[in-house]
Amino acid sequence: MARIYESQQVCPIARSLDILRERWMLLIVRDLDRGLSKFSSLARSLEGLTPRLLSERLKTLEEHGIVERRFYSDHPPRAEYLLTEKGQALKPVLDAYAAWGSKFAPAET
Repeated sequence: MARIYESQQVCPIARSLDILRERWMLLIVRDLDRGLSKFSSLARSLEGLTPRLLSERLKTLEEHGIVERRFYSDHPPRAEYLLTEKGQALKPVLDAYAAWGSKFAPAET
C-alpha cells in the first residue's frame, strides 16, 4: 500500500503501521501467540473475519516474515501457522495494547 505522506518513511511507527494497520492483523498475531496455529482454529477465534480475508492477512504476515507456514500433511495439504522470531518480537506490543485497553477501554457490561 502506498504511503500518503512519503515524509513518514523516516518514522518507524509509520513503517510498522504500513504492515500491521490492517484490521485483524494484531488479533491474528495475538491468537498465534496464544498457540492457535491451524487455519480453522484462527477462523473460529476471530468471529466476523471471513476465510478469504484471514487467508489474505496470513499471506501478508508471511510475506513480511512475521508468520511462517508449515505443511504437516501432504494428502490433503494442511498447514499450520507459527510466529517467526520477528513475529514473536511483537509480544511486548500486544502486552502494551492489552494493558492500555484494560485501563482506558474497558469492556462494556
